[in-house]
Amino acid sequence: MTFGPEVLLERLDALETVDNNPDRYVIALSGGLDSTVLAHALSLARERHGKSLLAVHIDHQLHPESGRWSEYCRKLAEKLALEFVAETVSIDAGVGGLEAAARKARYAALARHMGDGDWLLSAHHRNDQAETLLLNLMRGSGPAGMAGIGLLTPFAAGWLVRPLIDVPRDALEAYAATQELRWVDDPSNQDLRFDRNFLRHDVLPALERRWTGVVERLARSAELAAEAATMLDELAASDLHAVGDRAARIDIAGLLGLTDARQRNLLRHAMRQAGIPVPGASRLATVLDSVLQAREDAQPLVRWQGAEVRRYRGKLYLLPPLGGQAWPPEGHPLADAPLALGPGMGSLRLARGADRGLSEAIVARGLHVRMRNGGEEIKPAGQGHTKKLKKLLQEEGIVPWMRERLPLIYAGDALVAVADLWIAAEAASGPGTAVCWDERPELH
Repeated sequence: MTFGPEVLLERLDALETVDNNPDRYVIALSGGLDSTVLAHALSLARERHGKSLLAVHIDHQLHPESGRWSEYCRKLAEKLALEFVAETVSIDAGVGGLEAAARKARYAALARHMGDGDWLLSAHHRNDQAETLLLNLMRGSGPAGMAGIGLLTPFAAGWLVRPLIDVPRDALEAYAATQELRWVDDPSNQDLRFDRNFLRHDVLPALERRWTGVVERLARSAELAAEAATMLDELAASDLHAVGDRAARIDIAGLLGLTDARQRNLLRHAMRQAGIPVPGASRLATVLDSVLQAREDAQPLVRWQGAEVRRYRGKLYLLPPLGGQAWPPEGHPLADAPLALGPGMGSLRLARGADRGLSEAIVARGLHVRMRNGGEEIKPAGQGHTKKLKKLLQEEGIVPWMRERLPLIYAGDALVAVADLWIAAEAASGPGTAVCWDERPELH
């Protein structure tokens, strides 16, 4: 195929909708062939697409020449009359390897330059798609992984768009030659220690010699896998609607009524919806075996990085890691400024002038937040008897793993409120000062 600004505009126009019509394109400009071609074609088509253009270059500091590459991108942006930003990032390759760490740092930096509704344009092309499909096959991925690189994906405050994903690399090379473009060649792209480079330089050429057009065929397979993944997501969404009142809490009896394959499909979908990482097949099997099949009164726990799965009263809970922090015996003062409770636990604040809350006299004594020690009692406003807090929490159905994490509000040695759940009768007033728990984790 032949590539040019018209081809690029056709692909971008096809993706726009009434509700997704950006005012600005943000170009991820590495300085390599692909992003140079993308930036050049966008600049030539500026009058027709009518968008503001911002080029962002990320210097990973992984090569002695990276500063020169950043300067090349600045000069290219100046020549093409593009707004330009360069940002330097530090790479921590301790977890997940160098490639994954660089990618994470790059996208985090790019996200900082995204405005509402912006499109971040990445220059991934058909050859990249073929490489990604092969990489994911080697990792044992399912349909979602085999779908490869998405065309249009939510990202930061806008969208990540890959308008060249069905354009072969040789078409980009031909365009660059016709336009007499120059670009940066990163020597690390020749390093065969990296899996993607090994596929690009050794595996794909060998496959192409055996099966002509293999890159196009692999891209087509990725499209079919994407269709299959979409249908699996639709099935999982339907199943989740039937067995869960929210993605993070699923009815176990309903889940067990599905086939094993649909159980796994639903859990993967629910984890993505709940914002926790989806584990590999073996860890998912552990969830199905040790959590779903646990006895009714058990409280099993399965953890992996970034996630926890628990069971309580016939429900399966998909959770981020529960935070918490060490509290001094006297607790922390609670005043008008929000008090952070630790990772994943939100914050407490006071809201004066509420219809019902703590009395002015109680607030004037000074409030402190403490964690549970056991044995606490409270007579909630509107109830006739003092009760053990343990009993109240059981009656309310608070999940066991949150009971020890509930913030308790004291005035001196008197327990006057339990988080935003109960106010002590002797401390209540209407109007009064309410205790608000912002970004509260799920308690039920």
